[in-house]
Amino acid sequence: MTTLVWFRDDLRTDDHPALAAAASDPGGVVALYVLDEESAGVRPLGGAAKWWLHHSLESLAAALRALGVTLVLRRGAAGEIVPAVARELGAGRVLWNRRYGAAERRVDAELKQGLRESGLDAHSFAGSLLFEPWTITTKTGGPYRVYSPFWRACLASPPPRAPIAVPVFADPPAVAATMASVPSDALSDWQLLPTHPDWAAEFGAHWRPGEAAARARLSEFLAERAHRYANERDLPASEATSGLAPHLRFGEISPQRVWHESLASGADVGMFLSELGWREFAWHTYFHRPDLATQNLDRRFDAFPWREGAGESLARWQQGRTGIPLVDAGMRELWRSGTMHNRVRMVVASFLVKNLLVDWREGEAWFWDTLVDADAASNPFNWQWVAGCGADAAPYFRIFNPVTQQQKFDAEGVYVDRWAPDSVLTPPLVDLKATRVRALAAFDRVKVADRT
Repeated sequence: MTTLVWFRDDLRTDDHPALAAAASDPGGVVALYVLDEESAGVRPLGGAAKWWLHHSLESLAAALRALGVTLVLRRGAAGEIVPAVARELGAGRVLWNRRYGAAERRVDAELKQGLRESGLDAHSFAGSLLFEPWTITTKTGGPYRVYSPFWRACLASPPPRAPIAVPVFADPPAVAATMASVPSDALSDWQLLPTHPDWAAEFGAHWRPGEAAARARLSEFLAERAHRYANERDLPASEATSGLAPHLRFGEISPQRVWHESLASGADVGMFLSELGWREFAWHTYFHRPDLATQNLDRRFDAFPWREGAGESLARWQQGRTGIPLVDAGMRELWRSGTMHNRVRMVVASFLVKNLLVDWREGEAWFWDTLVDADAASNPFNWQWVAGCGADAAPYFRIFNPVTQQQKFDAEGVYVDRWAPDSVLTPPLVDLKATRVRALAAFDRVKVADRT
């Protein structure tokens, strides 16, 4: 019988446990991707992520085709689509790699139960994280709230498994006849690419989605930049980072592959791997707190007096027209490339929530729509960290001054000149000192609410 492999945020053939498990099936393998914007609680993709998904699916289809595996595309609720395609194929098994959001886990659990009750073999595998969220807990069995002990616990656990090679499949003629009766959506019909206007026109100059590009980017980073990552990762003009975030977000490369190749490279990768650990921390937190994008982890911040009627300030921040050069450079880099240097992300986020007193959820939503690497865990997790209400959060009184941050990390103005050379001509939207005082006064209200 045919095995159906359901792809999600794991758009690769290398180190894909579900695909590798299907390789031994003599009845052949068919791959399925479902664009699910209907299942309750599943967050629809933002615009920039849709751009990436389109190109990533093109790459995946070609890689699978080279293995003799066909990729079927369907749009709709996964709980309905997956069983339907399995029936059309006469499949005997349905396999996938696990997801960790609450809504996604609910869909997967109900689907697995339904498939098994229908007589199909259904299994899931660990393929997206180094450590399963339920395996890293405190001594009392709860989740960690602070990164350092979390990462120590990870490092004290059995090491991440070795990556699995791209599987070799038997001749696919048996699948060809079956596939003739299994329709697939045309990727172009999903209209994932922006057209009127094509605001992603410059993305292609910065990114090449797909697992081949992900593997090449990792190799290049380890050979050319890893040795200076620890010292230069905060310098936005130095291009010392890996650029793997969107590839990891769409699972075009596995964290296990990144982990083991990094250690084997001989470079000093401790700091780099700790950032991979921060990604794990975000996902483990999201597993335990599925409302991460909507609710403060620190509920004291429910009393925080966010500004009302700040729409004009928010719009100028989104457009990179604040008159604060480093902030404007970051926001324009985001709009034109679909990404932003991590140090600058912290600066622009701090400016929004602390200098402008705009609710962090507004910034999270904007990043969700404009970042190619925005995922359901890291995006809200990092916004809550900057806002002071998240796990291992930066204290609220830690307010990034974008002027001193530029002096420290972009002293020659190379990054600012690249993205927002005209920003110095725009009057500053706010007075940084005065708004810092205002932010601290607002935080005092949170502390008062905590004592009452």
